[in-house]
Amino acid sequence: MSTTFTKSGFDLGIVTSNGDAMLEFYRDVIGLEFEASISMEKLGIQFMHRLWASESLLKIVVPTKPISDGPVGGMMAATGLRYFTLSVAGVEPILDACRNANARIIWERREARPGVWVGMVEDPDGNWVEFIER
Repeated sequence: MSTTFTKSGFDLGIVTSNGDAMLEFYRDVIGLEFEASISMEKLGIQFMHRLWASESLLKIVVPTKPISDGPVGGMMAATGLRYFTLSVAGVEPILDACRNANARIIWERREARPGVWVGMVEDPDGNWVEFIER
């Protein structure tokens, strides 16, 4: 099967009960471009904070009702979606911003393969975010 995609990025949703801290982290610390906060209570969503990284959309979803927490611990803690990667011009400045915001640094900047540098941080909910510089 061949699929025709209609945009070059993708949308990723993170469900959280910690909406304010997550919005602050991704908007103010990481620097994603804030679009809007939308209420969709008919779908059980108190707020969906929409933030852009180039052509990819991060949706921080705050449910209307309490829900259970998923597994934490990053890449090797459980199966499923455990981290996502943002391509950046420089890994070190974004790690510094995360460090200044007291975010947990998982990996300091390191060379993953020749000419490719990575760093990894943990967001307020324990999700891992990788930064890659080529």
